[in-house]
Amino acid sequence: MKVPKSIQPLIDDGLVDEVLRSLMSGKEAQVFLVRCGQEICCAKVYKDVADRSFKKAVQYQEGRKIRNSRRQRAMEKRSKFGRDQQEEVWQRAEVDALFQLAAAGVRVPKPYGLFGGVLLMELIVGADGDVAPRLNDISMSAEQAIKDHATVMNYILRMMCVGLIHGDLSEFNVLQDANGPVIIDLPQVVNAAANNSAKSMLQRDVENITQYYARFAPALEHTHYAEEIWELHEKGELRPDFKLTGMFEFPTEAADVDAVLHLIDMAYEEEQERQERLRNN
Repeated sequence: MKVPKSIQPLIDDGLVDEVLRSLMSGKEAQVFLVRCGQEICCAKVYKDVADRSFKKAVQYQEGRKIRNSRRQRAMEKRSKFGRDQQEEVWQRAEVDALFQLAAAGVRVPKPYGLFGGVLLMELIVGADGDVAPRLNDISMSAEQAIKDHATVMNYILRMMCVGLIHGDLSEFNVLQDANGPVIIDLPQVVNAAANNSAKSMLQRDVENITQYYARFAPALEHTHYAEEIWELHEKGELRPDFKLTGMFEFPTEAADVDAVLHLIDMAYEEEQERQERLRNN
């Protein structure tokens, strides 16, 4: 196939030998299957901000620290240099998160590096050796659903232990390899301690994943993992090996109406994006 313009420099530098085919196109990037020596890898080409449809990017970036004050000022002024830096920060966030989460015991694709807006990473394959399917494209037994749901809840817990929330987790960005779920797509990863929407994003992530697995194991609908994890976070009691139960005792005082309405708005927007994805698949 014709070599994408963004990948040509990687071929020139000997990092990529051949572009095999387009694998998928998402709201913030297009992924290609490439050959690097004897290994088949993924090359994730980030779309230009003008072509990217990911909504409320600024909300996700709240709390991200930029050590270079010149870069930070340029980003705040929205100069050409600042916009370029913002794009680099957006892309770098995913690479950093992949390394961090892999070290924390979360199953994610192994990253090889970010090269001029192209992320080279491990190709996740299924039990049959082909490209691993997304959860949205498979079905499973109730037993398997309960087991895999527990695995993803543990991954979410481990993410919180290193201060991160996926922020856009659903059946569309979890793959199923021979050993179970693999979490992908992390450029919008959220700083749990510094983002005002962190709790509602955690709740949305857990709700999306739980609703998917509840299709096969309806009892999961009655679990409350997000609230359990957030309470541990607030108490400073998060541990990667903590045995979650999915049970939570809700307070009896009046609800925070503004927070509830905010969560409803976010859920509505998520559902609109979900329906758009379904129409495009």
